This record gives sequence, structure tokens and C-alpha cells, in this order.
Amino acid sequence: MQNMENQTEINRKAAIRAELHEKTTGYILTALGLVAGLAWNDAISSAIKYFFPLDTNGIAIKFLYAIIITLAIVIVSNSVMRAFGPKESK
Repeated sequence: MQNMENQTEINRKAAIRAELHEKTTGYILTALGLVAGLAWNDAISSAIKYFFPLDTNGIAIKFLYAIIITLAIVIVSNSVMRAFGPKESK
């Protein structure tokens, strides 16, 4: 009986470790993605300022950029969810 309880405790701890590892890895990858996204945002903002100075349609170009980026992220997110998300059972 004691051996069975010990094995259950060991399995529970292993499951907690695995979940902790998975969550930590996800958080680290999310942080790295945020850093890359901020770098791209800065690069694209600089390109917009260079090609479209603020005194000529600066606001319109920024909104267009935001709309395009949002649509691209929605498309990529949906593709990733279909590829890696939970499988639907029919």
C-alpha cells in the first residue's frame, strides 16, 4: 500500500515538473517573440517615416500598416491553431 502511494506521489510530481517545463518554455518563447516583434515594429516604423514623412498622410499610412499587420497575424494564428491545436473529433 505504501509503495503504491509513493508511486502515485512520484507520478504527480513528474506531471507537475512536465507542466512547469512546458509553461516555462512557452513563456520564454513568447518573450522572444515579443522582442522580435518590437524590433520589426521599430524597423517598419522607421521605413514609414522615411518613405512617408509625417506631414504627408502619416496617420493614414500608420492605420493601413496596423490593419495589414492585424490581418496577417489573424491569418497566421488561424493557420497555427489548425496545424497544432486540438484535433476535432467528428
